[in-house]
Amino acid sequence: MSEAELRKRGNQNIYVTLSGLPLIIELDWPFHRSASGADFWVLHGNVVLGNSEGLRAQVAVNLSATVREVLPSLEAEDIEGAVINALRKEVDRRQLEFLRSGKLVPVHFSSRYYDFKRKRWVFGRASDDQIRRLLELEVFWRAQLAAADTWVADPSEALYLETGSEHLLEIARQLADAGLLVLTGEWASPTESLLAQAERFEHDRRSAHRELEKKHAFEDGKKPA
Repeated sequence: MSEAELRKRGNQNIYVTLSGLPLIIELDWPFHRSASGADFWVLHGNVVLGNSEGLRAQVAVNLSATVREVLPSLEAEDIEGAVINALRKEVDRRQLEFLRSGKLVPVHFSSRYYDFKRKRWVFGRASDDQIRRLLELEVFWRAQLAAADTWVADPSEALYLETGSEHLLEIARQLADAGLLVLTGEWASPTESLLAQAERFEHDRRSAHRELEKKHAFEDGKKPA
């Protein structure tokens, strides 16, 4: 089975940030030259905050000419994982605001996320504890939002966490041994023990969202709710 087929099977447009926010990321491929004449390429997308009754951020991912030069192509198969993870990191950094209106937000997809010396994407190396928590959240939220299993060895996840797919599988096996996941090959589904933590996961989601809203309220000169 190809990677594309695997991704479709698991409804892998649902991703969770290290800050604990479930995101539904929809990208309108392909990249196209900026209509303004500036030397960058643009990809539009929609980032929906899961379990939020429609809060979203409409984004214009702006790819710089400097990074474009090191990419094999602008096709989804070559760059999709990096784009998804750049969006997740922007949420982690509280740069994206989720609204009910369709406010288009530019996201600079630049050398911030690319190490030219090592010729690789960099999104920040996660600890094993962070990986365990993220895998719990991924498996929980995919089951809740899409009734889907999670592809634990997804290269996009490994890229986001700066680790390898085999390491993700190793930690998933630990979670399975602890009774939190059912692992079938590279696919994970939640056990009743994991689903029983729904209240905690939702509390974490709300807390992370409140912190993000406070940041944007401060920047806009508003009093946070």
